[in-house]
Amino acid sequence: MKRIPRSRNLRRLATAIVASAVIGASLAACSSGSSGGGSSSDVESALKQGGTITYWSWTPSAEAQVAAFEKAYPKVHVKLVNAGTNTTEYTKLQNAIKAGSGAPDVAQVEYYAIPQFALSDSLVDLKQYGFDSLKSDYTPGPWGSVNVGGKLVGLPQDSGPMAMFYNKTVFDKYGIAVPKTWDEYVAAAQKLHAADPNAYITSDSGDSGFTTSMIWQAGGRPFQADGTKVSINLQDEGTKKWTGTWDKLVEGKLLSTVPGWSDDWYKALGNGSIATLITGAWMPGVLESSVKDASGQWRVAPIPTYDGTPVNAENGGGAQVVLKQSKNQALAAGFLKWLNNDPASIKVFLQSGGFPSTTKDLNSSDFLAQAPEYFGGQKINEVLVDGAKNVATGWQYLPFQVYANSIYGDTVGQAYTANSSLNPGLQAWQKALVTYGNQQGFTVTSK
Repeated sequence: MKRIPRSRNLRRLATAIVASAVIGASLAACSSGSSGGGSSSDVESALKQGGTITYWSWTPSAEAQVAAFEKAYPKVHVKLVNAGTNTTEYTKLQNAIKAGSGAPDVAQVEYYAIPQFALSDSLVDLKQYGFDSLKSDYTPGPWGSVNVGGKLVGLPQDSGPMAMFYNKTVFDKYGIAVPKTWDEYVAAAQKLHAADPNAYITSDSGDSGFTTSMIWQAGGRPFQADGTKVSINLQDEGTKKWTGTWDKLVEGKLLSTVPGWSDDWYKALGNGSIATLITGAWMPGVLESSVKDASGQWRVAPIPTYDGTPVNAENGGGAQVVLKQSKNQALAAGFLKWLNNDPASIKVFLQSGGFPSTTKDLNSSDFLAQAPEYFGGQKINEVLVDGAKNVATGWQYLPFQVYANSIYGDTVGQAYTANSSLNPGLQAWQKALVTYGNQQGFTVTSK
């Protein structure tokens, strides 16, 4: 699921609202609901019998996928509802969960938000339908994100293995080699900005999702959760490895402060004043549709690493889940399996510009051979797929990550404004998260 431009202030407000709603219901509902029971044969029977289910999604491919599903299963009708993107949908979803009615049968949820809904026992454990046998169909990062507390609470749709998108025209102009390590990346930032004071290696005015992805790639595992027991260590070895590099860019004023997803940001990507993006594999479609003037200039390279050894993280992406409120969980599970595992559905998803989480599609010769004119005819998927294979395992989000993201700007974000070290901001973020988690009934410890 591609990231969608949105107001930073509205996002903070929305995330704060949904976080309070989620946490308020989570601890009270940890033992509520019913797993429903079931088997793979129940799913097959439900699809044959038919019925009506509701699906909440904002992904561009949803309408075409639903149409294809209904053609394959004419006895099933899927009511597609765009309940809003990201936290707008999550707020409505949690309100419905809290009210005990009004939730869809199937919903789109980003990976970072899944733990909060899983903790509230609002999601069906798909292991009862044998869906855990699909593990080998997906790459490790997305699969790990839908396994929470020993339950399989969704099936991955897309993925966001990180890569470095760079403007080859700018690099060639200033004689900058494509960096393979973070030290080389910092050196490239210095060389570029010295040659053109209006040009920057990348933009970063403080983004929680980027920070967690970068910590993940550096080997940090600051969040550990086991039910309501949570530990936070935003000064672990991996986190400090990342800040040791990124501080050089922040303190050296080598980063553009143009807010991401703004008109000025797109303009900067087009005119070369922002020369790289470290982001997820869903980015090509965004560049092609929103930065058309730079066609032919951009390329894709592996994300830099600390010692040259390939290692990666995820940035963005999400899954679909079945809500326990569903009155026909088996039918909803059947739709979900088709949506994120059937070749016909995934073909539609890829045609809309999605980056798959399924290993078969990632290894498809057709997919790997794609050479977009926008990227100078480069076979970009070869780079992106290699990145997917190198995603490090073991990452966890907080069971209140939505709230955590909402206060990031008030803590870590201040370092970007002051061009100061990120570590004090991370420590302030940790302190606030420990306090909040304990207030909400979690047992949160810090290291």
